Amino acid sequence: MKKIICFVLILAFAIPLIYAGGNRDRGPSGRIVIYTSMYDEAIENIKRELHRKFPRCTIEFVSRGTGIIEGYIATEEAAGRLGCDILMIAEQSYSIELKEKRMLHSFRSNEASSLAFDYDPDGYWYPVRISNMVLAYNPLRQNRNAIPNSFYDFANDARVRGAVSMRNPLVSGTTLAAISALRDKYGNEYFQALGRQRVIIDYGSSESTRKLETGESAVVMILEESILRKRQEENSRLEIIYPSDGAIVIPSNIMIINNRWSANRNTAAAEAIVEWFLSPEGQNAIVSGWMHSVRKDFPRLPHGSVPTAQIQDGSIPVNWNNVYRQKNELRNRFEDYAIRR
Repeated sequence: MKKIICFVLILAFAIPLIYAGGNRDRGPSGRIVIYTSMYDEAIENIKRELHRKFPRCTIEFVSRGTGIIEGYIATEEAAGRLGCDILMIAEQSYSIELKEKRMLHSFRSNEASSLAFDYDPDGYWYPVRISNMVLAYNPLRQNRNAIPNSFYDFANDARVRGAVSMRNPLVSGTTLAAISALRDKYGNEYFQALGRQRVIIDYGSSESTRKLETGESAVVMILEESILRKRQEENSRLEIIYPSDGAIVIPSNIMIINNRWSANRNTAAAEAIVEWFLSPEGQNAIVSGWMHSVRKDFPRLPHGSVPTAQIQDGSIPVNWNNVYRQKNELRNRFEDYAIRR
């Protein structure tokens, strides 16, 4: 009888602990909204992985160009509360702005020491993916020796005048970063050269790749991931040119909006999701979306790409403080000189 009583008492104490442990293992719950500038094709795989990892969370993505997301946030800021909990946009300068406005949540990631790229020393933002601005062409329509192989020639080679295209930095954060880096390297003359070159403005990567396929554009300034995806998913023959004057390497950050401003005030879930993104598991999902990992010595590369270190070698640097402080000037100069009217 004493043994039975002891067994019952043990069960009485053990069962709540078992259930408590099970709840902890199941992870955070609640709703999280993520604003991102990633392409829809990359997001789909990430959403599946997040659902498996966080079954108790409802995680929603809103995917738009960086400029559009910044517009959303400006409108929501005026209303007193944002519509997102996590932000993943293309260029780092916006992180500086939101940190100065005290709209971000600071936390120390356990993955920080494994990152190969800079992160905020106060823990307000971390790099989560690497995009590379490159050139691309269609070898079925163009001879590589007859088109620009550098960003400088993209704006100056008269052989392709009126047949080069790029995204609009008024809406594309990676393009804004690129023209800032090119302005720093080549001066304001670069904007004027783009105008003389009669550069065509594309309003999405799909438009850029379509123009390469039809021959409307001889060469485009585009993110590497756009071409890698086309080649893998559609067996496209489009080819990447890693510019001879250097690719432009663009680390994109992930940030948590603090409880004063966030949509759902679910900091615990947001921290867990950010940790997942920075972990090997999360970075594997990033690389499957044709972007490069931010981790040191990560074993995988995006399908069809070259080593990240090889792209970094000789790359054109981006001064993120310049992008932030001179954002309006950069956009205005581009609009004044480069956009065809």
